[in-house]
Amino acid sequence: MKILVLLLITLLTLNANVKRDKKREIVIDFTNKLVWQDSMDNLKMMLSQPDALEYCNELMHGGYGDWRIPEAEDYKTIVDKKNKPNHIHRSFRYVINEGYWAAKVHWRTMWTYADYMHFLSGTVYYDTKTKKKRVRCVRNLK
Repeated sequence: MKILVLLLITLLTLNANVKRDKKREIVIDFTNKLVWQDSMDNLKMMLSQPDALEYCNELMHGGYGDWRIPEAEDYKTIVDKKNKPNHIHRSFRYVINEGYWAAKVHWRTMWTYADYMHFLSGTVYYDTKTKKKRVRCVRNLK
C-alpha cells in the first residue's frame, strides 16, 4: 500500500511540472523552463518553415513578445509516448496529429529541408521547408 501511495505522489508531482494556463492559452514546463503557445492558431495555421520562423518571431501572445520557433530538442521535452494517439503532453489542448515546424535547416540539402516534429509518432523528421505545416511557438521561462 505504501508503494502505491508513493507512486501516486510521484506521478502527481511529475504532472505538476507542466501546467496549462487557460486564460493566457499557454503551457508552462517548469522542469525545462519553457513556455509553449497553446491556442486555436496551433490548429488553424499552416505555414512554410520560413513563414513559421517569422510568425514566431513576431508573435504577441499570452502577454509575451519573445517567442521563437522550437528546436527539435524543445519538442522532445513535451513528447509523451503514453498519451495516445497524439504523443504530446496531456496539458496541451490544441493538438493535431500532424507536423509542427522546428528551427533547424539542413545545410547538406542546400538549406531546402528543415526539421519538424510529428506528434502522431512523437518523432522528428525533415521535409522541404516550403511545404505547409503547423507551428507551435515557444519561449524561455524567465
